[in-house]
Amino acid sequence: MTQAASTDQATSTAAARIVVLAGGLSHERDVSLQSGRRVGEALRRRGLDVQVLDVGVGLLDTLRNDPPDCVLPLLHGETGENGALREVLGLVGVPYVGSDPQACRLAFDKPVAKSLIARAGVRTPPWLALPAETFRELGAAAIMAAVLTRLGLPLVVKPARGGSALGCSVVRTEEELPAAMVACFAYDAVALVERMVAGTEVAVTVLADPEPRALPPVEIRPDSGVYDYAARYTAGATEFVVPAELSPTAAAACAEVAVTAHSTLGLRHLSRSDLLVDTDDHVWFLEVNVAPGMTETSLVPLALDAAGLDVGAVYAGLADDAILSADKSLSQ
Repeated sequence: MTQAASTDQATSTAAARIVVLAGGLSHERDVSLQSGRRVGEALRRRGLDVQVLDVGVGLLDTLRNDPPDCVLPLLHGETGENGALREVLGLVGVPYVGSDPQACRLAFDKPVAKSLIARAGVRTPPWLALPAETFRELGAAAIMAAVLTRLGLPLVVKPARGGSALGCSVVRTEEELPAAMVACFAYDAVALVERMVAGTEVAVTVLADPEPRALPPVEIRPDSGVYDYAARYTAGATEFVVPAELSPTAAAACAEVAVTAHSTLGLRHLSRSDLLVDTDDHVWFLEVNVAPGMTETSLVPLALDAAGLDVGAVYAGLADDAILSADKSLSQ
């Protein structure tokens, strides 16, 4: 919803009780807690009744015994993005903001998402998905030699399922590849190995209000040259330019790719696509996030601010939409 629409809808959610889910047991727990705290505070400033809950064995009993009007899942990593949590919320009949379980599964699995987005006509860097067991069965040295022959250098190695650049490495020499694979397999059993494309790194948020629209692109300029975990969550370690310094052609293409990714995967409410723009203004899709971070150094809040939107107003509007959608489903 637009900010004006969200403001109107805040009236109907003013009496609603909203639960923000944050934390969990993934490697991104700390980031999730920060996201939950920030969104919770933004909603409270709008006068909403908000409770921020961690995820644990007592969560289902809490939701059953005192069901909220809506849940905002702000869990990052596998716990919050692989669709399982949304399945459980559906089982207990609690409306929630965000994509449904099937869409989450498609987006969270990077090789699957890249395949579907490529079929939609979007560029994505050449890549391979390699399970750890394949290295054990067929021999690591032989597989890595084949990878280098097929994809060349430099490469990016990252977990097929995961976020916040945990387990992600840039490989510039043949000697760096074994350590990059080991680091990746510490976070996931499947590695995504893709050719590194040189260019400008951009993140584009898509907000469905109700039709998906791209917000101003955020250009990412890490001081270290690599947008890793430290660059993402250390204040001052990365410069963000909003809107990104792109040509009008490239900016329009980024918006189109992000909306295409959102629609192709069947996402709902809010998503963030990570893209690269090369020197020829070609846009390359990297991955999409269904539960993007909302911390002080996160990209979505920067895009919302550049679009003149308030975080609390947007999430209040999305909560209202989730409640209304659930009511319609029950009445059918």
